[in-house]
Amino acid sequence: MTSRLRRAAARTFWRVSRWELRSQPQRDVPRILIGAPHTSNWDFVLMLAIAWEADIPLRWLGKKSLFVGPAGPVMRALGGIAVDRSDPSRIVAEVLHEQATTGAFSLVVTPEGTRGGAEYWKSGFYRIAREADLPVTLGYVDRTTMTAGLGPTLDLTGDVSADMDRVRAFYADKSGFAPSRRIEPRLRSETPTDPETP
Repeated sequence: MTSRLRRAAARTFWRVSRWELRSQPQRDVPRILIGAPHTSNWDFVLMLAIAWEADIPLRWLGKKSLFVGPAGPVMRALGGIAVDRSDPSRIVAEVLHEQATTGAFSLVVTPEGTRGGAEYWKSGFYRIAREADLPVTLGYVDRTTMTAGLGPTLDLTGDVSADMDRVRAFYADKSGFAPSRRIEPRLRSETPTDPETP
């Protein structure tokens, strides 16, 4: 699908949808694009519509099983990158390799991972952003106001807690399709370990 067709499809979606698109002005640069809160498969549709309307070259990560059989070509055409989630340490390397071989693109990541049951956000988006020197744009869905869009774009500092404080502040009033499944934006590395017993 060409860029023009994607944008036309997205604009049609926003005209007929009950949702309202509200995005801040964006830098025209490759970035990590966070999709949160991620509580339903409908989030995926909204994030595609957000990115297509903004004409952002988009890729996203999906488990390998999504790319098996007839669905595979469709998922790839929509920007999917198949990853082996059984080996999380390889995901960063796979994304960096994809950037190097196919050219610059923005990568949508849903750090909440599974839609429920997790305690922390997955840290892959942070590692990829730091290693690839990419800014992070905070994409959102808010059922309370029936709005969705792109929030601020942050340059990560390497101070994980300080960076995540900015992320938390933005998402504090955002509620996904299923509010009970929302996971507080917090990385496991922010939680202090228990001191060793002498």
